Amino acid sequence: MLTYTPYGYIITSDTRQGYSLGLALRKEGEPMGDAHENSLVQVSLPVEGMSCAACVAKVEKALGNVTGIREAKVNLVSGKAAVKFDPHKTNVAQMAQVVSELGYQVPREEVLLTVRGMSCAACVAKVEKAVGGMAGVTRVVVNLPAESAKVEFYPGTVTKADIKKVIKELGYEAAEKLEGQAALDREREARQKEIAFQKRNMWIAWPLAALVMLGMFRDVWIFPLFVPEFLGNTIVLWILTTPVVFIPGWQFFTHSWNGLKRGATDMNLLYATGIGAAYIIATINSLWPDAGFGGKGATFFESAALLTAFIVLGRYLEALTRGRTSDAIRKLMSLQAKVARVIRDGQEMEIAADEVEIGDVVVVRPGESIPVDGRVIDGYSAVDESMLTGESIPVEKKAGDEVIGATINKTGSFKFEATKVGKDTALAQIIKLVEDAQASKAPIQKLADFVAGHFIAGVHVLALVVFAFWFFYGYERFFLPDSRFILSPYSLAEIGVFGFSLLLSVTTLVISCPCALGLATPSAMMAGTGKGAENGILFKGADAVEATSKLQAIVFDKTGTLTKGQPSLTDVVVADGFTRHEVLNLAAAAEKNSEHPLGEAIVRGAQDEGIQVEDAQEFNAIPGHGIEATFRSRQVLLGNRRLMQQRGVDFSGLLASAEKMEHEGKTAMLVAVDGKAAGVVAVADTLKENSKEAVARLQRRGIKVAMITGDNRRTAEAIARQVGIDWVLAEVLPQDKANEVKKLQEQGLRVAMVGDGINDAPALAQADVGLAIGSGTDVAKETGDIILIKSDIRDVVSAIEVAKATMGKVHQNLFWAFIYNTLGIPVAAGIFYPLTGLIVSPELAAFFMAISSVSVTMNTLLLKRFVPSMKRTEQEHGGRPVTATQAA
Repeated sequence: MLTYTPYGYIITSDTRQGYSLGLALRKEGEPMGDAHENSLVQVSLPVEGMSCAACVAKVEKALGNVTGIREAKVNLVSGKAAVKFDPHKTNVAQMAQVVSELGYQVPREEVLLTVRGMSCAACVAKVEKAVGGMAGVTRVVVNLPAESAKVEFYPGTVTKADIKKVIKELGYEAAEKLEGQAALDREREARQKEIAFQKRNMWIAWPLAALVMLGMFRDVWIFPLFVPEFLGNTIVLWILTTPVVFIPGWQFFTHSWNGLKRGATDMNLLYATGIGAAYIIATINSLWPDAGFGGKGATFFESAALLTAFIVLGRYLEALTRGRTSDAIRKLMSLQAKVARVIRDGQEMEIAADEVEIGDVVVVRPGESIPVDGRVIDGYSAVDESMLTGESIPVEKKAGDEVIGATINKTGSFKFEATKVGKDTALAQIIKLVEDAQASKAPIQKLADFVAGHFIAGVHVLALVVFAFWFFYGYERFFLPDSRFILSPYSLAEIGVFGFSLLLSVTTLVISCPCALGLATPSAMMAGTGKGAENGILFKGADAVEATSKLQAIVFDKTGTLTKGQPSLTDVVVADGFTRHEVLNLAAAAEKNSEHPLGEAIVRGAQDEGIQVEDAQEFNAIPGHGIEATFRSRQVLLGNRRLMQQRGVDFSGLLASAEKMEHEGKTAMLVAVDGKAAGVVAVADTLKENSKEAVARLQRRGIKVAMITGDNRRTAEAIARQVGIDWVLAEVLPQDKANEVKKLQEQGLRVAMVGDGINDAPALAQADVGLAIGSGTDVAKETGDIILIKSDIRDVVSAIEVAKATMGKVHQNLFWAFIYNTLGIPVAAGIFYPLTGLIVSPELAAFFMAISSVSVTMNTLLLKRFVPSMKRTEQEHGGRPVTATQAA
């Protein structure tokens, strides 16, 4: 029923139920009430887990007790709480916490937006501040090079449209991030649009700015010989400069105004202030020279024109280079097949790859890209998976094998059944992981964000201080009549105290731009996570990259990580009168019907040696001892010492060999035939072929390496000796592995845990960095900070190398960005002027600013040449072929 209250209409249930269901609605066109009422905000908070009227009452009471909440109405049917509150006294996060403490859930939603038009760290801070201040938004991460904003919010309290609207009001473009080819096309279109826009601005700004410069310098050097006299007229210079300021330069004024309306500033304000001040003062001094702002000598139109031209040049160069740091994502997206050949209703037909459905039978011919993930049902081929896993050798595929979408079929034709399509394919999961990583922030970026967030206002204050100092004291005390700009013959003798002070102030504004600071970390992180993806290493976030670069110790799980995870036949020792082939054949025949993993290992070992294993005529398992079988009228016993002792078989001549195998961590099984000792067969979980090399490489880097396992100490130490590890944590239960990692951390070590991502989930979560190895194609379900697609343990080394290379670029970029501002601002402010008589012109400051941003991006792009040492060694020794993608 609809009831009117002083707070508006309320939809309520039958009051006989003893509780209200509903949400407060304000009568359309009716005032909210008193002045305080007008300051209230209403949100609809989703609540999950309520089951009855008592739940409703409990949530309403708890919310009603929160200071600042005027009214709370909970709707059981819709699962929402309509809350009217004073935003100055409480917020949505506090409400969610109150509801969560009651045992109910307040779900969150996440949206990834593409934000175009940002140009510096201050833009990032502006967007984060505006969106983060919205009721219901819990977390905002904006990435400048990726042009993305990841926003986490409570649905019902704010909408995606609201978030996009706020960003657009700041003067930026905002749209939900597309996927696949659509995203690729959209990004390319936006990039080309920005390049075209800034190119148009350059065609306007540079020719006119060049004319203005010639006009201003007409009386200098050889210019009087060919520059007409009218070009030096201040009115002509004003006419030439005005289009430069109000067409190419108008973007800076627009963005500044949009930010100021919401109380935010960015570097556009620096540009607008600098360009505007130079232009306005020059205009005043041209039209009204006696106004007291420096007179006719202070008509520096060239500063306004060239300042605009250099800034536009910087924007153009950024537009050309910035997109290249995300080449890895673009390469991955471009791998997606456009068409698929499927069999439907008995007919083979071509359809768009994104129209393939689960269960479709897909036909792939030599040289074609596999459109989706699936399982081979007919045919045989070799598939190049290097673009996703980094493994350069084509992988053989036969019936029953998995194939990955976007990989390339090399030789034969085959048919496969589609098992994963759309967002569920391996390629889509990998792209999502890489995008999420590139949209995240590393801890090291906090300093840059803090500086950039407070930089703009600080620089404006500094510019005012510079102006005041030179206007009231510095000019009279230090000014030299023959002063001039660096790299310019232009004399400053005629511009007067106001003009001189203004030029230094404007130069300080322009040279202080935090562009390079804002690009330093995220651009390197984008390039680094992309480089990792090219090598089958998926970092889940920028924080994982930073943490990996600082690792001091690595703990490897034994089974399935250092070892193959399944027992294999390792040794066959025979007694006199028997051959290896005979003993192995008899042992395999006896074990063929056994389901024990050790027995299966013996059978596989025999088959690998070309033995056709036949069934035994009789078979009997002897629990705790072994087995007995009859094969070709021969009695075969296979088991432990106790079994042989019970049957009276003398193994004294082979016990030394058995004990040696056991000391090496192998399981030795004695084989007797017709009551005589025939031999010893050993089975063990063998090392992966590259484990020893990987451990050695890590130790050479000064990283401590440990092995953790639930096996007994003797077996564990035997495996550790083989691989070169002397730090063994044995007999550790799966649930205790996390505690062992924690103990190492308490020693002050930064620890990584390497495991299979399933049994080791708690330990992976406890470690500073968790690496899930051998994940294959189902990467989305894995626990860990880093996903290693292949089971090659050397990728742990590669992950560390990629992380260190990436953080090296971050440190270089931050160093140059801070050095640029640290040296540039004092020079621009005129600190060295009393010693040199030279000052930096605003246009030269703009040039330096543009170069600083581009240099950071270019330095980052050098990461594209980085190759992990393992792959570099293979190239040097002419080993496996390396693809262009891997070498990029």
